Amino acid sequence: MRNWPFFRLSITTPRLELRYPSIEDLDELADRAAEGIHEAGVMPFVFPWSEAAPAERARSTVQYHFRQWGELSPARWALGFVVVFEGRVVGMQELSAQDFTVLREVTSGSWLGLPFQGRGIGTEMRAAVLHLAFAGLGAAYATTGAFEDNHSSIAVTRKLGYHEDGIALHRRQGGPAVTRNFRLPRGDWAPVEGIEIHHLGPCLPLLGL
Repeated sequence: MRNWPFFRLSITTPRLELRYPSIEDLDELADRAAEGIHEAGVMPFVFPWSEAAPAERARSTVQYHFRQWGELSPARWALGFVVVFEGRVVGMQELSAQDFTVLREVTSGSWLGLPFQGRGIGTEMRAAVLHLAFAGLGAAYATTGAFEDNHSSIAVTRKLGYHEDGIALHRRQGGPAVTRNFRLPRGDWAPVEGIEIHHLGPCLPLLGL
């Protein structure tokens, strides 16, 4: 689509393809959300969308991406990619920013279907969007955060070189919970071999770049 070049945007790694989703991709992503993202009684998200019934989780997954598409502007954008592993959509990885042309700072968030966790996919897909941020967009900083009991997410963050950057308190399941914030300066980013960005150029003007 000439007027929405993001549909051709993708990032490839040795095992994964992260691509801006088609409608068919969103349908498959919604299936992963309906099938489950985490064990019962656990809540890794500040907004507890995954507590909903499976059919509602599926619908909200599609609606979330539609909202991001409609609200994208140079002042505030979010690029939500589906993660494809061995021919299947297995989760999503987002890179977002506000006032990026001035602040040069991005943040990330992600989730994987339960059967695909524990295989190193989370690390590889985060490395992919870090490559997009620093090599593709010229970011100065990448930030992220996770509840302090989300050990797998924090392990990925530390493995990729982020530094601790304070804490925040959030209401979770009726009580307070601590999130740990992390920051990765461009100078501390270590590029991972085998990552390539495809068809970014036509997208840059829509991001103000």
